[in-house]
Amino acid sequence: MAQADIALIGLAVMGQNLIMNMNDHGFVVCAFNRTVSKVHDFLQNEAKGSKVIGAESLEDMVSKLKKPRRIVLLVKAGQAVDDFIEKLVPHLEAGDIIIDGGNSEYRDTTRRCKSLKEKGFLFVGSGVSGGEEGARYGPSLMPGGHKEAWPHIKDIFQSIAAKVGTGEPCCDWVGDEGAGHFVKMVHNGIEYGDMQLICEAYHLMKDVLGMDHDEMAQAFDSWNKTELDSFLIEITANILKYKDSDGKHLLPKIRDSAGQKGTGKWTAISALEYGTPVTLIGEAVFARCLSSLKEERVQASRSLSSPQGVKFSGNKAAFLEDIRKWSICAKWLWLEKNKTWIRKKIVFFFNRDSSLRYHFTVCLQESWRRTVGVGVQHGIPMPCFTTALSFYDGYRHDMLPANLLQAQRDYFGAHTYELLANPGHYIHTNWTGHGGNVSSSSYNA
Repeated sequence: MAQADIALIGLAVMGQNLIMNMNDHGFVVCAFNRTVSKVHDFLQNEAKGSKVIGAESLEDMVSKLKKPRRIVLLVKAGQAVDDFIEKLVPHLEAGDIIIDGGNSEYRDTTRRCKSLKEKGFLFVGSGVSGGEEGARYGPSLMPGGHKEAWPHIKDIFQSIAAKVGTGEPCCDWVGDEGAGHFVKMVHNGIEYGDMQLICEAYHLMKDVLGMDHDEMAQAFDSWNKTELDSFLIEITANILKYKDSDGKHLLPKIRDSAGQKGTGKWTAISALEYGTPVTLIGEAVFARCLSSLKEERVQASRSLSSPQGVKFSGNKAAFLEDIRKWSICAKWLWLEKNKTWIRKKIVFFFNRDSSLRYHFTVCLQESWRRTVGVGVQHGIPMPCFTTALSFYDGYRHDMLPANLLQAQRDYFGAHTYELLANPGHYIHTNWTGHGGNVSSSSYNA
């Protein structure tokens, strides 16, 4: 007998926590995992005493679902999603809904939407943000795909989502095809940048100001009471305080080689494809790539010299405030400048007073430049700090040296250029006198 409101496939920590979240909000969930023993373990432990039911097979799971059937996939992005869809389809009927809640590449979601629509099924690709705690007590959800599915999943999604203000859910329909996963991709890309900025601030505190872990934790705690208030600042303070079983701080023991699952890289690639200079996210991705070259860096550290005899002699508290102000500017600037690109693919709103648009960048420039200058003098790598300042300086110039670049392109490849006095009209100059007057076609990749 059909009794479950929704099914969820994939009983890793995110899947289990989402199931229990839905259960808490009164929905009957059918749990399934490819390794069926995990279903039994879950029902006997975490889900014991709840309304959660289990399934022994995909056919069994489908038989227990109310119509239209709603099935959430929380499996590894890529081939695993396609494999489960292929196995599910023979057991479903037209109008049934498949929801991919993993970190899928948005083009894959678009492809799946088109393919399943042809077969009469509805597909939703939804970003899920908030980690394991968010999944359990209130994630941010970003559903997109076939909008006909939204009325059938809206109540569940908005019930389990985090709430803000007077109870507004952190969940709404964001658009067609791969829009939901595009939102999640950009969200993660922003997180890559934010995390790297925090890491660079930590590096400056540790190696320029010589602060110990308790001092740094206190600094981040205080920052979290200012404009930098955020989950990442909060957890950074907690990480810096955390001590291992031997009573020593854990952070210095952790290997400095960062992993990544691809969403930051996909954001940077999309930015390149759309011709949008999201330089900070790109640098954050490359910083992780550089960190992974651990053995090479260890060898390089033995032969490549660092700045000699440079010691910080300024006001420690003042420089710490410079770092804080610069962190505010860097975060605000690249988010503000790239909101138009984000809107190209998703519904995205920045509730910002336009009169404040350049407040931080104008008022806090001295802090920006002092922070970067001191870091460079001390040999501290700051890819995101420096690229944000370079972006700002490039963005505020009404004339950039790209005129020389265009001349070079025309000189060696007859790629043409525009004149300031006549934009939109492309011309070629015979720079050498023997290159001829035939030009290449003009195009932008």
